[in-house]
Amino acid sequence: MKTIKDIIKLKAVRYTALILGGFLLGWAFFSPNQSNQASTHDHEHAAGEAESEVWTCSMHPQIKQDKPGKCPLCAMDLIPLRKGGGEGGEAVDPNAIQLSEEAIALANVQTTRVSRGNPVKTMRLYGKIAPDERSLQSQTAHVSGRIETLNVAFTGQTVQKGQTLATLYSPELFNAQQELLEAIRMQQPMLVTAAREKLAYWKLTPEQIAAIEKSGKPSSTVAIKANVSGVVMTKRVNTGDYVSQGGVLFDIANLSKVWALFDAYEADLPFIKKGDKISFTLQALPGRTFTGIVAFIDPMIDPTTRTARVRVETGNPGMEFKPEMYATAQLEASLRGHDNQLVIPQSAVLWTGKRSVVYVKQPNVNVPAFLLREIDLGPSLGGSYVVLAGLNEGEEIVTNGVFSIDASAQLEGKRSMMNPVEAKPVTGHEGHVMPAQNAAPQTNHSSAHMQGMSESNKTKSFTLEVKGSCGMCKERIETTAKGVAGVTEAVWNQETKVLKLQIDTNKTSLQAVSKAIAKVGHDTSLHKADKAVYDALPGCCHYRE
Repeated sequence: MKTIKDIIKLKAVRYTALILGGFLLGWAFFSPNQSNQASTHDHEHAAGEAESEVWTCSMHPQIKQDKPGKCPLCAMDLIPLRKGGGEGGEAVDPNAIQLSEEAIALANVQTTRVSRGNPVKTMRLYGKIAPDERSLQSQTAHVSGRIETLNVAFTGQTVQKGQTLATLYSPELFNAQQELLEAIRMQQPMLVTAAREKLAYWKLTPEQIAAIEKSGKPSSTVAIKANVSGVVMTKRVNTGDYVSQGGVLFDIANLSKVWALFDAYEADLPFIKKGDKISFTLQALPGRTFTGIVAFIDPMIDPTTRTARVRVETGNPGMEFKPEMYATAQLEASLRGHDNQLVIPQSAVLWTGKRSVVYVKQPNVNVPAFLLREIDLGPSLGGSYVVLAGLNEGEEIVTNGVFSIDASAQLEGKRSMMNPVEAKPVTGHEGHVMPAQNAAPQTNHSSAHMQGMSESNKTKSFTLEVKGSCGMCKERIETTAKGVAGVTEAVWNQETKVLKLQIDTNKTSLQAVSKAIAKVGHDTSLHKADKAVYDALPGCCHYRE
């Protein structure tokens, strides 16, 4: 034992033992097996990431590959498909679309909470001033003869009741006067009475008959007196013309009361009732607002414009209202039967004709997620809709940037406006995915394309990009589109510059609607407005740089 202790105490033995211990520790930590295991783990992790990445085509989202390349349909470069999914184990609906905060800011996505209210429909009606038809009077010749003198020289002249309008030479009237004078000379009361009545039937006044009897001489001419006071709307004769009995000489209208006639689309008629208060403005009298009461609603619809006339009666003491002046009316109508209903902005709705969809924000997730939902819409309120079913009070819906979210859904192959069923791609040859049988049909990728389904075999939904800049542009675009026979609905979004249309393709086409809009000064994605027409638009409507 003593010998062994002595050996251990030797410095050479101690150093040798330390060196051997260092080699053993180095082998344990830096052995080839450990290094191979670590590199294998890193390689598997990277491979897993590569396998999870999917590449798709921005024009044909049904194409999916596990590596970059070219689209087999259009030869465009494939782009990586962003995978949705919650962070930190969040329970995100697999059909939801997730956007980062940066993406939401770039797309200007805005949301609002669904709330209830008593909806009021605001309608704008367009029309013009017209004479009160009940005051129109035709001034006729009650006896045949020739116009000797004409006291009314032009149309628009104001006349008073009893005023002499013209002097008429009539042989028949001359003979009737001679008969009266002869009966007086013969002192035959019955003949006198008959002769007076004959002259009265020809509209001679008692004063004129008395003057004939007093003078004792028949007059070859007779004065035609105005039956009513008013304005001469039409002058039909000139000096020297021969007129027959009953012939119309002048059309006279009393403009102390006038009508304001407005065109109301058939979709708005259920909300307009006789007795409703209405306010209107005139282009000729800017800055002034006039009020009236709806006195009559035409029971017939114009088959061309699909409108009915709404009549408002108003006084015209200062003769400021002149026939054919353009008028714009605003009417607010409470929707009876829709009290305390859900109301959402119009910009939140993606409308495909048969289906109306919105994007609802999923609650309780860190990264915003949006889920497509179909809803049932009630009446349109102009800038909003009444919701009958599909939403609950307090839910948060997207009101701006809806198209951007829907485009993201289409790229990811999820439910979207054009694809009511989530696409389930089928793997084809060459490593890409072929279109599924239930995938959305391919569309022509232009600013004007058909959207979704149609309500019937005739009516189809379209969108058209239309340039404009203000509310006046919106009114002009929608009015022009609705004025084309076959267009049943037209709504232009001032922010997105997109016009949504419902068109009966048996009656018209998208090309015809686009041409009509271009003719009134608005560029579309299919036609450009004439420069002279564009320059004639009001300054607030100019949109070209």
